[in-house]
Amino acid sequence: MELTQEDIKILQEAEMRLRRLSPDKLRVVSDFLAELEETEENEATTELLNIPGFEKSLREAIMQAEAGEVVPFDSIRRDV
Repeated sequence: MELTQEDIKILQEAEMRLRRLSPDKLRVVSDFLAELEETEENEATTELLNIPGFEKSLREAIMQAEAGEVVPFDSIRRDV
């Protein structure tokens, strides 16, 4: 993920605020951030599962990988 100047500014402001918090409040913030992160991951998973045929294709890919039916990335990668 590439950060914009605005993203960097927000992260710096957040870090300054975090450094001023008591350990108890810091724990609350950390728990809240973990919950936000989990929610974002769940949203991404739901988005993928809503793609028609994704779940079936994923299952097939997992079975192929487990059976060793894979090709090393280096053998198919093209310099573009």
